[in-house]
Amino acid sequence: MTDPQAAADATLFQDSRENCEAKGEFVLDRFDLDGFVAATLAEDLGAGGDITSHAVIPADAIFEGVMDSREAITVAGLPIAEAFFRALDPDVAIERLVEDGARVAAGADLLRLRGRARALLTAERSALNTVQHLSGIATLTRSYVDAIAGTGATLLDTRKTLPGLRMLEKYATRMGGATNHRMGLWDAAMIKDNHVAVAGSVGEAVRRAVAAGIERIIVEVDRLDQIAPALDAGATHLLLDNMMPEMLREAVMRIDGRVPSEASGGVRLETIGAIAQTGVSFISVGRITQSAPAADIGLDFGAA
Repeated sequence: MTDPQAAADATLFQDSRENCEAKGEFVLDRFDLDGFVAATLAEDLGAGGDITSHAVIPADAIFEGVMDSREAITVAGLPIAEAFFRALDPDVAIERLVEDGARVAAGADLLRLRGRARALLTAERSALNTVQHLSGIATLTRSYVDAIAGTGATLLDTRKTLPGLRMLEKYATRMGGATNHRMGLWDAAMIKDNHVAVAGSVGEAVRRAVAAGIERIIVEVDRLDQIAPALDAGATHLLLDNMMPEMLREAVMRIDGRVPSEASGGVRLETIGAIAQTGVSFISVGRITQSAPAADIGLDFGAA
């Protein structure tokens, strides 16, 4: 027989916007936090709820817990973790001990909470998964930002994100010090090699984008002889694809400050410093979202 409390917990998160004390504290453009929390919890709860917690933990038990980092990290995702806990226990007391974007040492406490034990245990995995993933992205991003500090180059993220998590992952790169670049296909044209192949030439592809009334036209070039045709046709930003530092320097000289320049393709932590020294305006790195390891973050509960 299904525990009535389990059934109640399985539906309570659907009303998180109405019940959440922290409504309005964390807002991302084009991201539905309540919908994300609801869908994530629904995936975990299924039809039967958290059968382990309801079998083992008394209904009136109260837990206190501390979320902490087991390694040095840049933090991201704490407000989202809070939303998971509040969705299942609207009365939970939460004390945020650091803010997103903070760099903390191993052993640092991140979040302290006190509330209904069953609810907190049910929300624990979803909250931890999110903070671990986003803090991992923020931490890797910060290492790339540190590697180009003082060069004048700006680190950009890319569209290489997990489906459904783009807004969260790009939020995490911002917490790590990067600048968001193209949130989607809608906010700037990016003419790549396949577009050029169909259009016939770099210049023709750019001319068609200009004729369509597009203001921001980013053009990928992988040869020096493509720079002049792209600029002459109206490109507003050049992406210098998979160029070695010597070629990047030559490309920057040819562009001569007329539009921003962006180095991209195969950038790694050990190579980004040399790339930044070539004078490019931006360096885009898909690796910061695509290959970031999860941060080692834990949550330890005890009876209150």
